[in-house]
Amino acid sequence: MGEARPSGDRPPAEKKGPAPVFPQLAARGSDEPTAEAPSQPSTDGRGKAAPEGTRSGRHRRLERTARAGPLAFFRELPGLILIAFLLALLIKTFLVQAFYIPSQSMEPTLLVGDRVLVNKFIYAFREPRRGEIMVFENPRLDEPDRNPLSAFWNWIIEGLGVSADPEKDFIKRVIALPGETIEVNGGKVFVDGERIEEPYLNEELDRSDYGPFTVPEGHLFVMGDNRANSQDSRSTLGPIPRDRVVGKAFILIWPPSHFEWLSDD
Repeated sequence: MGEARPSGDRPPAEKKGPAPVFPQLAARGSDEPTAEAPSQPSTDGRGKAAPEGTRSGRHRRLERTARAGPLAFFRELPGLILIAFLLALLIKTFLVQAFYIPSQSMEPTLLVGDRVLVNKFIYAFREPRRGEIMVFENPRLDEPDRNPLSAFWNWIIEGLGVSADPEKDFIKRVIALPGETIEVNGGKVFVDGERIEEPYLNEELDRSDYGPFTVPEGHLFVMGDNRANSQDSRSTLGPIPRDRVVGKAFILIWPPSHFEWLSDD
């Protein structure tokens, strides 16, 4: 017979060792499977859970870009060039164009080789004013016929202001407006009997006489700042038809040492 124990006595408690520092590692050592901690949902970068499949799709795009490397840029380059070409065409046709100064007629304001930017849309909203420097097409010159390649090359060099036909486009200053009467006496200019001040003139004195001449409607009378060496409305050009006006020169951009906004007086 087994030994009887006094009633109320409890069996001795089992002794427990210290708890393992890494319970998960300890569990892995046992034969029983352990439950893994639930994974955190992916987010969209703002703390919100991203829709399922979004993250993997983004990763796929990044991987494709990384694999493409520099080749991706060269594949897009023709499209970028086409867009730049179309923008340049739009700007040159309707907004701003560079022009090259081929002669001495506007000295000292503009020198040979200078390049100016011309505002081509301003005169769509208002008429030219006295004192403004204006670019216009030669009213005595017909546009020559060009093949497509020649026309394209001419468009490029004119748009960049690299070169220009000195007989095609002129740049002068507006002196008299439609309906006004201009007269030059000993180099002094009078409009409707009133002498106009011209601080921009070349120091070389001009003693010439002209007029009186009344500017026809729809025309402008222009002269160069270098009066003694300027082909303008006093000579073969005559008054300039309004529809031949290209635009208003507003800034001198080249060379950098000459950079300045062009004044109207």
